[in-house]
Amino acid sequence: MSATSASSTQTTPTPADPDPPLIHILWINAGLSCDGDSVALTAAMQPSIEEIVTGTLPGLPAIAVHWPLIDFECGPVQGADTFIEWFFKAERGELDPFVLVVEGSIPNESIKAEGYWSGFGDDPETGQPITTSEWLDRLAPKATGIVAIGTCATYGGIHAMAGNPTGAMGVPDYLGWDWKSKAGLPIVCVPGCPIQPDNFSETLTYLLYQLAGSAPMIPLDDKLRPAWLFGATVHEGCDRAGYYEQGQFAKTYDSPKCLVKLGCWGPVVKCNVPKRGWMNGIGGCPNVGGICIACTMPGFPDKFMPFMDEPPGGKVSSTASGAYGVLIRKLRAITAKTVDEEPRWRRRGPQLTTGYRAPR
Repeated sequence: MSATSASSTQTTPTPADPDPPLIHILWINAGLSCDGDSVALTAAMQPSIEEIVTGTLPGLPAIAVHWPLIDFECGPVQGADTFIEWFFKAERGELDPFVLVVEGSIPNESIKAEGYWSGFGDDPETGQPITTSEWLDRLAPKATGIVAIGTCATYGGIHAMAGNPTGAMGVPDYLGWDWKSKAGLPIVCVPGCPIQPDNFSETLTYLLYQLAGSAPMIPLDDKLRPAWLFGATVHEGCDRAGYYEQGQFAKTYDSPKCLVKLGCWGPVVKCNVPKRGWMNGIGGCPNVGGICIACTMPGFPDKFMPFMDEPPGGKVSSTASGAYGVLIRKLRAITAKTVDEEPRWRRRGPQLTTGYRAPR
C-alpha cells in the first residue's frame, strides 16, 4: 500500500476532552469566631484534609484551597502572593467555579454608631476594612456553593445568644434559608462547637464529587444539615444509652452510667459524635464523661442553659425510666443467670456427654 492510500484511510483524531475546571475553595474565617473549627479540622481522618487537597481520593476534582490556616506563606497584603487577591478575583468573576466556606457568625453591621464588628482584608480603593457581611454580599451571587462550618456560622452560636450587642446571626439567617447558589445548591450547614472534623471533611468531599458529576444533590434536613450525619440523636449512638433504658443514672462525672441527671441533652440532640467518635473513632462527649450541651442545634446556647442542670424533659423521662428500669433489671438478672450456664446435658468433670439421642 502506498503512502498516499494509507493516509487516506486514517480518521481524524477526536480532540481530547478538556481538563475539568479547577475548583477553588475560598475560606473566610473572619466572622465572629474563635477559629476552633479550623483547628479541629486539622484532625480530620475520614478523609483527611491532605487527601482532599492533594487529590488522593479517586475521582475527586482538582482543587485549590485558600484557607488562612494553611496558607502560611501569604499575608493579607504581603508574602508569596497577596492572599486577599483570590477573593477579589472571585468577586470579578475570574474564579469559576468556587465554593465559599464561612467560619464564624455574621454580625449586623447596621446597628452600631461607628467602626465595624468584623472584617476581612482592606478595600484598595478606600483603605478601609471590608466587613464579613459585605464579602458575603459580593461573593454569594458568584459562588457555586456556600458551606457554613461550625455552629457560629450555621446558626449564630454563642455570639448570637440573648443580650449580645452585635446582632450576630448564621449564614442562612443573613442570606435567607431558601437561598440557592447559581448552581442551584442550598447553603450547607455543618454545625458543631467546634465541628466534628470528619463531619466537615466528608461533607466537603461529597460536594466536590457532586460538582464533578459523581454524586446526586446533597441530602439536607430542614435545618440544612447533611441528613446522613445528623439524622440520629446523641442518645441513639451513645455508649451509655443502655443505662438510661435500665433507669441507671450517674450522680458523679466519674460514673459510667447515663448522664441525663447531670445535664446531658443527648436524648433530643441531633449529633453523631458519640457514634463516630471525635478523632479516629475515639472520644465523643458522653463517651468520655462529658454531658451533651446541644452545640449542633439551632437553639444553642439559649435553649439549653443553664448547663449541668437536668433538662426539663429529662426529669419526666428519667423518672419513668427509673420506675420500669427496676423491673427490667430484675427480669434481665433472672434471664442472665439462666443463660450464663452450660446446657443441662453437659456434665462437669471427666465424663464426656453430647446430648445426642438416637432417632426412633
